[in-house]
Amino acid sequence: MDKEALDRVIEKVSEKLKAEGGGIEVIGVKNDMLYVKLLGSCETCPMSGLTMKNWVEKTILEALPSLKGVKAV
Repeated sequence: MDKEALDRVIEKVSEKLKAEGGGIEVIGVKNDMLYVKLLGSCETCPMSGLTMKNWVEKTILEALPSLKGVKAV
């Protein structure tokens, strides 16, 4: 996986989440699956599941099609 491309897309996602008081941290990659942790207000937000699936995962997979998926831990 292209680390620079990963860093760019995580920064893009992070900027949007910061605007809402949240954030994202990369935990690691295993078997082409990216593991992330939502931070700040995203940790307790009742909409975080939808944000994760409909925006975070979609944005990351569009930028990094070699990944099979993105999971929040």
